Amino acid sequence: MKITIEGADKDFAEKLVALAAAHHAELTVAAVDTNWTVERATRYLRSLPAGARRFAEMVIVDGDGYVDADRLRAAVGKLNGPTVALSRAIPRGVREGWWPEGVSAPITPVYDPDNPSWHKNIAYEMTRQNVPVFRSAIAALATGRGVPASPEPPAPWSGEAPSAFAVPSGWASADDVPMVVFENDIEAGRDTNSGQGQGG
Repeated sequence: MKITIEGADKDFAEKLVALAAAHHAELTVAAVDTNWTVERATRYLRSLPAGARRFAEMVIVDGDGYVDADRLRAAVGKLNGPTVALSRAIPRGVREGWWPEGVSAPITPVYDPDNPSWHKNIAYEMTRQNVPVFRSAIAALATGRGVPASPEPPAPWSGEAPSAFAVPSGWASADDVPMVVFENDIEAGRDTNSGQGQGG
């Protein structure tokens, strides 16, 4: 019997390995770090549009991990735009390889306990352990020490570059200067070289 488990935390993995060993099973536990780091938090914040980033900064800095929804509305207006941007940042980061699948959303809504069926958001919060990580990310962005934007890779060389020894276009092989043809002469059908050495 072979079992593979991904994304298990360390304690769970140790217990599972011990259980498998007791039953002579081969077990592979691939531990994936799904914790927020300063680098991941910086990429997350940098990927947000301005309104969503202001929203996140209010939760992290102004509210120390918890801000009332009314206070956020007063600062950024309607909350559906920023909250959609926050939620889309997580799967985008997985696709881009910024963090593994299974990373939790750093900012989550707090629902009204008096109206559990209505799901009215009364506040937004961040877990206590993530607040200092995201504060460090905000400081890194403010000082320009954030994660650099990924540059576009250069286009591959097509192999069609001109030779350094080729005669440039507009030059004849024996010319010291390029040949110049005036548009008026072309339209009139005149040979511009025929008048060389003649006056006028």
